[in-house]
Amino acid sequence: MAVTVTDRPARKGPAAPRWGMASRALPPLVIGTAIAVTPVPEGLSANAWHYFALFAAVITGIITEPMPPAILGLAGVTLAAVLRLVRASPADATSWALSGFANSTVWLIFAAYMFALGYSQTGLGRRIALQLIRVMGHRTLGLGYAVAFADLVLAPFTPSTTARSGGTIYPVIRNIPELYGSRPDDESARKIGAYLLYTAVATSCVTSSMFLTGLAPNALAMSIIVRTLNVSISWMDWFKGFAPVGIILFILVPVLLYKIYPPEIKEAPEAPQWAAEQLRQIGSITRQEIMMLLLVIGALGLWIGGGAYIDPAMVAILVVVLMVVLRVVSWNQIIGNAQAWNVLVWFATLVTLAAGLAETKFVDWIARSIAPSLAGLPIYGTIVTLVGTFFLLHYFFASLTAHTAALFPVFLGVAITIPGVSPVGWALLLGYSIGLMGILTSYASGQVAIYYGSGFIKRRDFWVLGFIMSVVFFVVYVVIIVPWLAYLQI
Repeated sequence: MAVTVTDRPARKGPAAPRWGMASRALPPLVIGTAIAVTPVPEGLSANAWHYFALFAAVITGIITEPMPPAILGLAGVTLAAVLRLVRASPADATSWALSGFANSTVWLIFAAYMFALGYSQTGLGRRIALQLIRVMGHRTLGLGYAVAFADLVLAPFTPSTTARSGGTIYPVIRNIPELYGSRPDDESARKIGAYLLYTAVATSCVTSSMFLTGLAPNALAMSIIVRTLNVSISWMDWFKGFAPVGIILFILVPVLLYKIYPPEIKEAPEAPQWAAEQLRQIGSITRQEIMMLLLVIGALGLWIGGGAYIDPAMVAILVVVLMVVLRVVSWNQIIGNAQAWNVLVWFATLVTLAAGLAETKFVDWIARSIAPSLAGLPIYGTIVTLVGTFFLLHYFFASLTAHTAALFPVFLGVAITIPGVSPVGWALLLGYSIGLMGILTSYASGQVAIYYGSGFIKRRDFWVLGFIMSVVFFVVYVVIIVPWLAYLQI
């Protein structure tokens, strides 16, 4: 229940935020301190153990958010460098602390956020979504596929599911249910709104895993893979490895939800009419939209076929430069995109922090400790156990980024010690699951929270559907991905 300022004494008003921040700051401080004062385990150096205590405190802080995650990451790498927990000399420690800012994948994600800015500023993303609804939205099932295709079209160029699904798709489809008397927070929500919005949620999880640039934590995982295995996986190789799983789940999601979470209204003639009217109001496609479309098509083409000639990050940065030169967006809009610059700092520091676990040999120690418990299992059983545990642990996280930073390097370190699957194969088996796990809960990722907040999908429905769809996602995933990666000889 909202409380106005007049509902409480003025003197106590400012204290509440400070107490709220203190309560959120307490868990990371307690956890970090508790680990630090615990005796150093056998086989691990004191620096590695104390670095892990700092890392655990930062990740817990990212979950509880006493302050913005980017500043927490910056504070973590700074403190580790000052205390020389990773490298011994001040110069080497500084080099390590700043290494994430030289990471090409971090800049690829930064540039992709600028693509999203172009979609938003030109109106191209909204136009694409409305066109798909106009063409495919005559039936409710077709409307579900229209929503799915809108996300699919935007996913390769929008690494933030919050920006893509929550910021572009949601504002469009949120207007549709009430055309049919389907309203949030009452029984009419099931007429069409609940199905439509949950289809958008589930689809965004599939497309997030389909493209390396479809989800920012994918890039974080890729950076950890490069540092751990010294192997780079191209944009096209990532897509090719997940394509069979992604295509099957993409086709399956709208029709499966139509069966298990059916809308009461099966026909949707008003939706195409509404979309057509919205398009009429928007007017003809503009020069900026055309230029934006040509630029993203060019970027996609170079990502797919130009890997031998130009790095994907350089492709993305080149497109950002051309967006300004061709006046698709202005330089002031580029430097004013606080979300993109925030993500740059956040991911650069997280990449560095995660790499520190490997450099201090903490990951090696974890791998030596856990690997024997998996000995004797058949390889398929090992895959299901390891990847399934990584997947289900997201129940305890409200951020895919925090989950990836905290657990991916540890699970990868354990996995690559297990024979039967190549190190790159293990990396992909774990990495592809990151986007899919966003379906688990109503707090699993940013866009999910937006749809949950709409009021169309009940809390119980979110938990039940999250469990059902996570089982479907995981079963389809492990059944298909293992033989497919073997066929690709990965």
